[in-house]
Amino acid sequence: MNLHTPYYIVYEDRLRRNLSLISDVASQAGVDIIMAFKANALWRTFGVMREYGVKFTASSLNELRLGNEELGCLGHSYCPAYTPATIGEYLAGSSHLTFNSLSQFARYKGQVDDFNAKNAETGRRVSPGLRVNPSCSVIEADIYNPALPGSRFGVTAGQIGDMLPDGVEGLHFHQLCESSSYDLEKVLAAFEQQFGKYLPQVKWVNMGGGHLMTREGYDTAHLIGLLKGFRNRYPWLKVILEPGSAFTWRTGDLITSVVDVVENQGIKTAIIDASFACHMPDTLEMPYQPAITESCPDGEHVYRLGGNSCLSGDYMGDWRFDRQLQEGDRLTLEDMNHYTTVKTNMFNGISHPSMVFERLDGKIEMLREFSYEDYKSRMD
Repeated sequence: MNLHTPYYIVYEDRLRRNLSLISDVASQAGVDIIMAFKANALWRTFGVMREYGVKFTASSLNELRLGNEELGCLGHSYCPAYTPATIGEYLAGSSHLTFNSLSQFARYKGQVDDFNAKNAETGRRVSPGLRVNPSCSVIEADIYNPALPGSRFGVTAGQIGDMLPDGVEGLHFHQLCESSSYDLEKVLAAFEQQFGKYLPQVKWVNMGGGHLMTREGYDTAHLIGLLKGFRNRYPWLKVILEPGSAFTWRTGDLITSVVDVVENQGIKTAIIDASFACHMPDTLEMPYQPAITESCPDGEHVYRLGGNSCLSGDYMGDWRFDRQLQEGDRLTLEDMNHYTTVKTNMFNGISHPSMVFERLDGKIEMLREFSYEDYKSRMD
């Protein structure tokens, strides 16, 4: 297949590698590890995930519906604020429902109870939980740090008091972002110190996401030991982790082409047929500089890369190459699946990358191509 740039490519062998590792960790630790859709919603690859029994967590109705339809199971749902217009759909598609505040739980507890009572004969029920905030920060990037002072996420132990509200069946905390098991160890200590007194009152604990167990060098043995230790201390609790990046870490790239090279005040910029702002927004938000396969740390030729939009700040750099870049050169921006394909936009109407899937046998499957109609229909 002759693929025209730009396009995202996901590799089935890398995806299966991650899924196997996550499945092994879950089995050895005796916990449930479910996928956070906010990191990856490329549903045409979910056929592979279903083979590994992947379940999911959703934080919007669209994510919930997608998981119900494409993974064929109920979701673990969390939303900062449910509304009278949305709570019914969340109940219908969820097995677990986490509330962000005491006021939200009080407002909708009656509807949870009514739903469970109406479905008592079938055994279908929703388990309500409360998001808590141990106020333990291990994340450097503020945009992804839920433990910042004044955070809108979760309640503190001081707000709860001596007892959880009647009907809360689980506690949920999320303090990590692409973090290590040693970061989890710090957060877990803070969680137990502040919220341990409530654990005899609940049935499950959700340790949120950010557990980047598929990253090279991650100490999975330490993670398994931590989780086993927690389960030994609280044997009645079901333990849930919901990473996002870990499922699709280093499973896909963005392939682009150089369309021009310009120079201004001694700075060379290779303009590519993709955009950091539109197709790799995390690079500017965090920020971080992605690896480029064709670059060379000791190369003599230094370039910025510029996106093909009219936004002045749509560039990054610098990268070094062992030769001069020319129009038509293809560049591979690595690890552009998680928190990338789900965050693209069509600002400026520039061409959206296609999405392709490389199967185990090397065959290329076109998952999605975008056109003018996609741009136009967003405003329809």
